[in-house]
Amino acid sequence: MENKPIIGANCEKDPSVIIGYAPSRPIPSHRLSIGANARLRSGTVIYAGSTIGAQFETGHNVVIREQNAIGTDVCVWSNSIVDYGCKIGDRVRIHSSVYVAQDTVIEDDVFLAPGVIIANEKYPGQEWSKAWSPVRIKQGAQIGANATLLPGVTVGEHALVGSGAVISRDVPAGTVVYGNPGHSKGLVSDLAPKDAVQQ
Repeated sequence: MENKPIIGANCEKDPSVIIGYAPSRPIPSHRLSIGANARLRSGTVIYAGSTIGAQFETGHNVVIREQNAIGTDVCVWSNSIVDYGCKIGDRVRIHSSVYVAQDTVIEDDVFLAPGVIIANEKYPGQEWSKAWSPVRIKQGAQIGANATLLPGVTVGEHALVGSGAVISRDVPAGTVVYGNPGHSKGLVSDLAPKDAVQQ
């Protein structure tokens, strides 16, 4: 039966988890697939119509909307929302209280710290503005706590976005960006721990 979720072996889920919640908008398929060895904590709601890889883990009160394609070994921690139509790669870590807007693309090995907000609508609430401008976060990028990524930006491979930054333009690969608005402050490769021992 198409509407019955396909759940891999060794799925651990708390009693209040909801799997296969019916979306209110029409979608081509309600099929939901979750890979093996999932760990789903209380309050998690996973809508119908997504494909999720093995070793998926949620914190408490996580919402995963419909039509998402989520890779292997992905963690979404407490009170976070992944809206519909997103593509998320392997080994992605989405920390607590994060909002991932519709159609966002997150490549492999990305880290989103607590409170990150990803927006996709340039003119919120305007009837004449219906098209999304999705955000893309490329492989290995790290986004600091409470950073905001505005519609349409691309964060390059292995870039580092500082805490509280507001990113309104593309971030080149391997750069450090922080501030409001965000500005490039050097290269990730030039960073060194403050307490590094000088040789």
